[in-house]
Amino acid sequence: MEKPLTCPPASFLSSYGKAAAVALLSILSVGLGIAALHLAIVLLGENFHSVVADELYRSAQPTPERIARYRKDYGIRTIINLRGDNTGSAWYDAEVEASRRLGIGHMDFRMSSRRELTVAQFGDLMALLRTAEKPVLIHCLSGADRSGLVSALYVAGIAGLGEEEAESQISFHYGHIPLWLNSAYAMNRSFEALEPALGFPDS
Repeated sequence: MEKPLTCPPASFLSSYGKAAAVALLSILSVGLGIAALHLAIVLLGENFHSVVADELYRSAQPTPERIARYRKDYGIRTIINLRGDNTGSAWYDAEVEASRRLGIGHMDFRMSSRRELTVAQFGDLMALLRTAEKPVLIHCLSGADRSGLVSALYVAGIAGLGEEEAESQISFHYGHIPLWLNSAYAMNRSFEALEPALGFPDS
């Protein structure tokens, strides 16, 4: 005669639940650790990437030495600084001087990672990206947020590589944290708001 099935004792279920919770927390901890390491590597380094080869590159704030290397290795002809004119700041003056010495055009475009791009700014920026001598290097401070949005706009509105390819530029891969509670989520909102102008009216 078969023994009737019985429920596991409460103590077993309690132990099982605790073990599962510990395992889950361990997995989350490892995942968060990997994510934090990735962000540290990205944001503490150059964060230099090709957006469209021979046309557009993106990076964190470049030093004069990096500017010289980018000029040599990628033929950079124009730098667009997304932090705006900061005459008198050491980083800005060094960047302008390095650009002048290397024969690289230098342009300023001020925008904030915490505020959505206005329609007027969008128009000015796209005109700048279209007319700047290529290859162009765009940069902000970390190369994650403002550079991400501008890269996405270029990919979608000028290179015509599609919505998915464009949106990939505003991602964790480059150090951007696409969460609504992050102030830099304004970059994601900007892209969404500008999608109809970029040819994605049904997104």
